[in-house]
Amino acid sequence: VQLQASGGGLVQAGGCLRLSCRASRSIFSLYYMAWYRQTPGKERELVASFTSGDKTNYADSVKGRFTISRDIAKNTVYLQMDSLKSEDTAVYYCNADHKPTRRQYWGQGTQVTVSS
Repeated sequence: VQLQASGGGLVQAGGCLRLSCRASRSIFSLYYMAWYRQTPGKERELVASFTSGDKTNYADSVKGRFTISRDIAKNTVYLQMDSLKSEDTAVYYCNADHKPTRRQYWGQGTQVTVSS
């Protein structure tokens, strides 16, 4: 499966952005979808994800500000980011976790920069 992420950019603190990740085919029944982010010198960290039973999971640092959602018909997962902070600055990656094998697929990353 191929993942195409988009929607990053430069925004002021307190602003919002919506990231999109479009999959090359219908995948939601076989894959857990998630968003990760990474800053230089740090490990990639989980931001938000869909888990078993279509529940959502968020990093503590983004709870109440970020929302993960999906459009099954468009094979697209979104990350709505509100009340952005400078510490949200990172490259954001879309991830697809194949349920049967746990093989990981990654999008190309999209840069989010929040200016204070």
